[in-house]
Amino acid sequence: MIECKNITKTYYTGGDIETTVLKGVTFEIKDGEFVAVIGPSGSGKSTLMHILGALDSPTSGQYLLDKQDVSKLSEDDLAAIRIKKIGFVFQSFNLLPRATVLRNVMLPMVYADIPKEKRMALACTALISTGLEETHFNHLSNQLSGGQMQRVAISRALVNNPTLILADEPTGNLDTKTGEIVLGTFQRLNEQQHHTIILITHEHDVAEAADRIIHIRDGVIVEDKKNLNKRIIRP
Repeated sequence: MIECKNITKTYYTGGDIETTVLKGVTFEIKDGEFVAVIGPSGSGKSTLMHILGALDSPTSGQYLLDKQDVSKLSEDDLAAIRIKKIGFVFQSFNLLPRATVLRNVMLPMVYADIPKEKRMALACTALISTGLEETHFNHLSNQLSGGQMQRVAISRALVNNPTLILADEPTGNLDTKTGEIVLGTFQRLNEQQHHTIILITHEHDVAEAADRIIHIRDGVIVEDKKNLNKRIIRP
């Protein structure tokens, strides 16, 4: 599904000042994998996520998603990739606070041109798959707990049936118990519905919920291994 070939990313900040954040990153991720990318602040993991999410382009190298060279696409084509192939889950949820749960989840379908009459059913299916109680579907998002808001955010990421789900520090704003519930949700989505998930984190216990861990430091991959100590999280 994903091929990154010698990806570099350099930022230029006035004059001749340049900072190279990614330095020849190469890896593959197969369809249906659950992978954690772990590294300290400043390691390059967020820059890598932006490239994988078609939010930024590499300075050099190739990024292929479903055999399509994303690194060469126009802005319009990148926008189409984000809408149709990638679901995002952020640390800060990024929900519309005065919109209902259903409206928040249906919003991506508007941009994907999914017929209006199908949106409600698809939103409900996505919400049920994350374990959110149906009694919350018509609540405003600002009436929910942090864990419930993150489940809504995951449902929103799922609703267009993306090729890839990118989760950027998804437990960062949650207490430990709620974070475990969210990680368990990702495990079930991966195991039961075979979603490909890349989880960005700086926490080792969070990374250990994945099947494979890619460790990045100072812009290079220092370790890429199968997680033999995977934590199985059950409801």
